[in-house]
Amino acid sequence: MSGIGRFITFEGIDGSGKSTQIHRLAETLRNAGHNVVLTREPGGSPGAEDIRKLVLEGDPDRWSAETEILLFTAARRDHLERTILPALAAGKIVLCDRFADSTRMYQGLSRGDLRAIVDQLHSLMIGREPDLTILIDMDPATGLSRAKSRQTAEERFEDFGQGLQEQMRKGFLDLSRQYADRFRVIDGAQDIDDVASDIARTVLAELA
Repeated sequence: MSGIGRFITFEGIDGSGKSTQIHRLAETLRNAGHNVVLTREPGGSPGAEDIRKLVLEGDPDRWSAETEILLFTAARRDHLERTILPALAAGKIVLCDRFADSTRMYQGLSRGDLRAIVDQLHSLMIGREPDLTILIDMDPATGLSRAKSRQTAEERFEDFGQGLQEQMRKGFLDLSRQYADRFRVIDGAQDIDDVASDIARTVLAELA
């Protein structure tokens, strides 16, 4: 099945189940005959994956929020040029684990009042919003517990603690109202299969 490319992003606090659910959706869409590209941020292209290591590993205070914004924007620009735009031009469905909304939250809101800078850089260097954003909403304490149990090297943001996750949840829900035309909020507290069913139903309806 070919057609117009569609750009779908997944957002949510750490431990909300995005990575699991985006893989479930990719499988569902492929089974329905769609050509799917599954990608992530930061990362998704060789250059952006190199930057991912810089921003997700190490001491929580390794970078200032301003420096992080520049690093994330550089990674996103490379990802957009090399992965996202070519796939969309080929009529594929691009599923991306995090995009600019995460930068609006993590750097623009939580670590200083830098949202205006994030939006300016986005307008200047990215200039593309998703066609659809799936926000998996869940309790911050549960999400943080799940995230910390993964025990990976990429825990720099989890190390900021539950207070940050609570700010993030509120911020993402505020974003879902600001960009209500493209956001769809899914209850992440449900059973994993019920979450997957809700997401599949929502996305297939949008594609139709």
